[in-house]
Amino acid sequence: MEKERWLSMNEICAHLGISRDTALKWINKKNMPAHKIEKIWRFSISEVDEWVKNNGKIENSQES
Repeated sequence: MEKERWLSMNEICAHLGISRDTALKWINKKNMPAHKIEKIWRFSISEVDEWVKNNGKIENSQES
């Protein structure tokens, strides 16, 4: 099983066909899954694709 690699901001924007500004808006206002390490954004393509499939909502399978 191959380990999924993290995508950069440019790569995720190209994958989704959106601008950097739109990606930042979705991260801040729509909770698009993203991980920030210092000043660098990284994205798991499987998390982002799942988020898109769920119309911009994160499925929480570990409810408390």
